[in-house]
Amino acid sequence: MKTLFDRQIQFHQTALNLQAHRQQMIASNIANADTPHYKARDVDFRAALQGALNTARGGVQMTATQVGHIASAPTPSLESLTGYRTELQSAVDGNTVNMDVERAAFAENALHYEASVTFINGMLRSMNTAITGQ
Repeated sequence: MKTLFDRQIQFHQTALNLQAHRQQMIASNIANADTPHYKARDVDFRAALQGALNTARGGVQMTATQVGHIASAPTPSLESLTGYRTELQSAVDGNTVNMDVERAAFAENALHYEASVTFINGMLRSMNTAITGQ
């Protein structure tokens, strides 16, 4: 049986994993800003987090013990949650990276990542205070 604390930690862990993956995607976009025909990629964070949480709440994973058994729904991978960013302005070489958009997304994602780490630290500090009384 999962406690409220376990669920909160799992939520923030999932958020951190998604934010780290998104940060890598944005960094890849920035690194390929001058690559011809490179298509900028991104993760719809809200949809990805909601999908991950719905999968986590799905209950017990089924195990197929016979060939005819129905397999359980697979857990979505981070790569499957990745899509191409909407092109705002076309480039002559076919590259869809817009450095202003990428910088803003990078800063926003870094802020969200830091907020998640701060929430986890606060929860752990509260738990430590509850256990030690100090």
